[in-house]
Amino acid sequence: MNHSFYSADRMTHLKIVVVALVAAIGVAGFGISARLSDTGLTQTAKVTGPALKANKAVVITSSEQSAIR
Repeated sequence: MNHSFYSADRMTHLKIVVVALVAAIGVAGFGISARLSDTGLTQTAKVTGPALKANKAVVITSSEQSAIR
């Protein structure tokens, strides 16, 4: 068994490439199947009244520091 990637022979490099390719295809397949079967978890908004309009921006500040005079 050769423990160095740089001095490995051609067959060892081919095995590494094949294992990486199979793993990548497996992860991609799992992701696609999980995405396609995720149909029951969608959320929809309930419309119960009129839409609200945005008013002017309001700035609210507070300070915990006491004023010493």
